[in-house]
Amino acid sequence: MIIQAQQLTKYYGSFVALSDVSFEIPEGQIVALLGPNGAGKTTMMRILTGYLAPSGGTASVAGFDVQRARLAVAARIGYLPENGPLYPDMTARELLRFFGEVRGLDRAALAARVDVVVGQCNLGPVLDKPIGKLSKGLRQRVGLAQALLHDPPIMVMDEPTAGLDPNQIRQFRAEVRALGTSKTLLVSTHILQEVEAIADRVLLIHGGRLVFDGSLAELTENGSLEEPFYRLTRDGDGGDVRRPGL
Repeated sequence: MIIQAQQLTKYYGSFVALSDVSFEIPEGQIVALLGPNGAGKTTMMRILTGYLAPSGGTASVAGFDVQRARLAVAARIGYLPENGPLYPDMTARELLRFFGEVRGLDRAALAARVDVVVGQCNLGPVLDKPIGKLSKGLRQRVGLAQALLHDPPIMVMDEPTAGLDPNQIRQFRAEVRALGTSKTLLVSTHILQEVEAIADRVLLIHGGRLVFDGSLAELTENGSLEEPFYRLTRDGDGGDVRRPGL
């Protein structure tokens, strides 16, 4: 299992953002972390990437504890937050070089990796344009390129298609599916169509609790995710996690 979470809990003051969440993700899966806004998805991703300490429980990535071995975890994860770390006055090329140097890539390795991620994310035509002048979709691709720069085996993406137009969403989903052939992906979303388009497996969070863990087919009813999503996330719901067939 390349990602493991055991009884993860997170408090913000008296507010419970996560409550005893446990799951395991094997190598090679594309997993959707699904839930309504405010369910705890971003908190979960920040814990798994080492940006946030849990109030209770443990998590590991590729065998490394996310709190005790943050640098080892960071070397194995590409993280694309909802609002990525982009500097609008930099060009895409300058930003990739900056992040590569921060990650300690030597000149030859950095040049090679920049060429690879520019091709993967189709950034060639805009490589030397200021990021602030790019469309939302192109900025998202620059963010994806920096997350891929060190060739991590795991990609963690938080609401990656937020704010994109339908054509940009379609293209980004295709890029995600292509990445899923060689990497483990954990993608946070509240959009049901996103799950249907990319996911092998669904972790459904509601009110900080894991209420479903299973395949897309097991969650779907009559060809749709809408009714089971509503039933599992409506006010007052929240029992033991459903893990059909696992």
